[in-house]
Amino acid sequence: MRVDKFLKNARLIKRRSVSKAACDGGRVDINGREAKAGTKVKVGDHVTIRFGDGERTVEVLSLLEHVPKDKAQELYKEL
Repeated sequence: MRVDKFLKNARLIKRRSVSKAACDGGRVDINGREAKAGTKVKVGDHVTIRFGDGERTVEVLSLLEHVPKDKAQELYKEL
């Protein structure tokens, strides 16, 4: 699954266009490497997102195409 779609499905970023812009702006890393929007993410990867002064790192637990809002946090684990 593309990292921009994962970020949207996991509700880490509200819209896919915003997650694509974050990736293309160099604010998203996968396993310590800068990721573009089309970079593939797989179970076990560590995704880091930088927001302003903060940083959030999560481990990918599951990849689902359609996720209800109440199940979104089951896709990742905070590190």
